[in-house]
Amino acid sequence: MSIGFQEPCKEDRPMDRRSFIKRSVATGAAAAATTFAAPAIAEGRIEWRLITSWPKNFPGLGTTAERLAQKITRMSGGRLTVKLYAADELVPAFGVFDAVQQGAAEAYHSAAYYYGGKHPALNFYTSVPFGMYAPEHMAWWLYGDGEKLQDELYAPFGIKAIPAANTSAQAAGWFAREIIGPDDLKGLKFRTAGLNGELWREAGCNVVQLPGREMFQAFQSGMIDAAEWVGPWNDLAFGLHRLAKNYYTPGIGEGQGAVEIGIGRKHWDALPDDLKAVVREAAISEYQANVSEFLIRNASALKALQTEHGVKVQPFPDTVNDALAKAGESVMLRLRDGGDDLLKKVWASYYGFRNDCMTWTRHAEQPYLNARAKGPAFTD
Repeated sequence: MSIGFQEPCKEDRPMDRRSFIKRSVATGAAAAATTFAAPAIAEGRIEWRLITSWPKNFPGLGTTAERLAQKITRMSGGRLTVKLYAADELVPAFGVFDAVQQGAAEAYHSAAYYYGGKHPALNFYTSVPFGMYAPEHMAWWLYGDGEKLQDELYAPFGIKAIPAANTSAQAAGWFAREIIGPDDLKGLKFRTAGLNGELWREAGCNVVQLPGREMFQAFQSGMIDAAEWVGPWNDLAFGLHRLAKNYYTPGIGEGQGAVEIGIGRKHWDALPDDLKAVVREAAISEYQANVSEFLIRNASALKALQTEHGVKVQPFPDTVNDALAKAGESVMLRLRDGGDDLLKKVWASYYGFRNDCMTWTRHAEQPYLNARAKGPAFTD
């Protein structure tokens, strides 16, 4: 989920966003702290400001954040009222983590890998190459060590995070020309981000980091000749099909795109147990609702892209997938070997849990889906 709405950085390395985030939040968080009054706490009622990395009413992620705010307010009977602020209404899109850490807001709704410059292990709480898919990610958090390790990782930042949305598997992206072999990746100007960007850079691409709103113009001008966004639903809305007809799936660097609600630890700890349960259950239920919504919206949008706009949807050739697999392995091993003890713990837990899940999915979901694809279509 390479969704970004910050101003473009001259330095395009995805892991070098820390300097931008610090700059962007320096004024935003300070302004928020002085402009917005403290949350109301009277007669047992609490008010939270939920700041997001998404534009107002942004399909999928902006709307799920709004539903989450409403759900917490409703489920708490109004004892905990959550007011939503879209990107740039209170702080910049990539400034939400720092704003909550600094006390300018009580909670954020964002993707952890935007802040991977703070600690590279944060990437595992959004998406990593050849990682889990959405149900596995939530299973790791609920039934593995995901939550425990996340609490340890976020403790220095004073934040409690809970998974709250997921885009599910994403597309590899849009390409101005067809990709025949690994050599076609060499020098390709590709817009993406996160560890997915590191994977494509390792494969030979020139990775360009741009906010989503600038992709269309960048494609038109020739600044980029390939771009990865999310999937058919959001890609269709951005009109990328008008610039390129070669659409590749899947995005092996982003088999899912988890999004979280991050809460200032002091505000989380101050909640009574029943309101903690409300926030937790509201986030988990909205995670599943968001997964379901992306599934059907992507299906409808994909059909429109193919039948109405002449888009060619296809997988990469095996030789390209092999090259990407080799690049992804190199990126992740280098990340592990260069990391601290905590990163190594998260890395081992994450991939260990993924491998445990695969002992069943390779005998269940994977062959079932293959068999279903060969079965009767049951169309009119």
